[in-house]
Amino acid sequence: MSNRGLEELRNSVDEINLKLLDLINERASLVQEIGRVKEKQGVNRYEPVRERDMLNLIIDHNDGPFENSTIEHLFKEIFKAGLELQKDDHRKALLVSRKKKPEDTIVNIKGEKVGNGTPTFVFGPCAVESYDQVAQVAQTIKDKGLKLIRGGAYKPRTSPYDFQGLGVEGLKILKQVAKEFDLAVVSEIVNPAHIEKALDYIDVIQIGARNMHNFELLKAAGAVNKPVLLKRGLAATIEEFINAAEYIISQGNDQIILCERGIRTYERATRNTLDISAVPILKQETHLPVFVDVTHSTGRRDLLLPTAKAALAIGADGVMAEVHPDPAVALSDSAQQMNLKQFDEFYNEIQKFMPVRA
Repeated sequence: MSNRGLEELRNSVDEINLKLLDLINERASLVQEIGRVKEKQGVNRYEPVRERDMLNLIIDHNDGPFENSTIEHLFKEIFKAGLELQKDDHRKALLVSRKKKPEDTIVNIKGEKVGNGTPTFVFGPCAVESYDQVAQVAQTIKDKGLKLIRGGAYKPRTSPYDFQGLGVEGLKILKQVAKEFDLAVVSEIVNPAHIEKALDYIDVIQIGARNMHNFELLKAAGAVNKPVLLKRGLAATIEEFINAAEYIISQGNDQIILCERGIRTYERATRNTLDISAVPILKQETHLPVFVDVTHSTGRRDLLLPTAKAALAIGADGVMAEVHPDPAVALSDSAQQMNLKQFDEFYNEIQKFMPVRA
C-alpha cells in the first residue's frame, strides 16, 4: 500500500472519529433529557430491561467485522457513561451541591460563625446526667473562651437496657446551664414529634448517626429555623450522607453542619474507622461546613488529640469531643470521654496546632 493510500485511510478514520464524537455527544444530550424527565416522574434512572432491549437491537443489526460480544461491550460502556452523566446532573441539581452554590455556607449559632475559616469546637458530656455534672463542664468550656456545649438528653443506644437519657429533663438542665454560662446548646433529637418542644431548649438540633436515614426527622428539622448538625450514618456512603442533608435543605433550612463520626468497618482497634478523607470530599462536593467527631470515631481518649490535629490539618471547620467531670462513673461511654484535666491538656495542645487561615 502506498504512503498516499495510508494517509487517505487515516484521514477517513479521523473523519469517522469526529462523526462518532458528534453522535455520542448527541446521544448524551438525549440521555440527559431522559434523566430530567425520569427525575420529574420519580422513575429509577437505571432500567436493565430497557438496556437489554437496546443491546439486542444493536446486535441484530451487526454485520461485522466485530463479534457480537465486542459490540455489546462497547455499547455497555456508552450506556454506563450516559448513566453517570445523569447522576452528575442530579448532583448538580442538589441544593447542598457546591455546583449549585459555589460560596461557603456560614452557619450562625448565637453569634458563633461556623465555616468562616476559624475552627469551631464543641465539647460536653456524652449524656446529661445532672445539673452539677453539666455545670462543671460548662465552666471549663467558658474558661477557654468557647461558646458551644453538647450533651445528650435523648440517647439512642444499641441495647434497649442501656441508659436512654433524661429526655425533657435533660433539655431543661442544658438550657439552665447554657443561660448561666452564656453558651449555645447542641443536643440530639430522635423523634420528629419532639422537634417543636426542643426549640425552646436547644440552639442546634443534632441528628445522630443512627437517625441519618430517618427521613421524617430530617424533613422536620428542615422545616424549622434552627441550625442542624447532621452526623454520618454508621455505614452510610458519602453520597447517602449528602442526600440526607438534601432532605433538610429541601425544606428550606440551609443552616446545616455535616459531621464525620467514623464508619463501621472490620477494624476493631477503634470504635469506628475515622474516614478522614470524607472531609475534603464533602468540602468539595457541598457548600456546607464539616465537623469531625473524634470521640465517636475512635472511642479512645488516647487518640482524640492526634485525630483532632488530623481533622484540622485536612480542612475541617470544627471538632467535637466529649468531656465528663468523672468519666469512670459516666452513665454512657465512659472509656471515650476526657476528664477536666485531660480536657485542659487536649485544648492547650490543639491550640498550638491551630492552622493559620486566610
